[in-house]
Amino acid sequence: MELMKTQEKSVRQSVSLPAKTAAQVRNLAKTRRLSSNRMLVELIENGIEAEKRKQQEFFELAERFRNASDPEEAKRLGEALGRMVFGD
Repeated sequence: MELMKTQEKSVRQSVSLPAKTAAQVRNLAKTRRLSSNRMLVELIENGIEAEKRKQQEFFELAERFRNASDPEEAKRLGEALGRMVFGD
């Protein structure tokens, strides 16, 4: 059985970055010996994964809150949910 490599199709996307952010991307790329484009891709991919983890943590916390039978535990979990939604 021959394994076929799947190639991800690239989509050209134009974005404008604040000068400070662009400089940070260039510096990161330089230290990692990557192109600025590749650095942006990695940063975006990492950001997407972080958002997915954050969302998963929220749903797990909400489930624990819903299932909490102890009022103190429910209060603590409710406060933690509030911090996740509204910040500290």
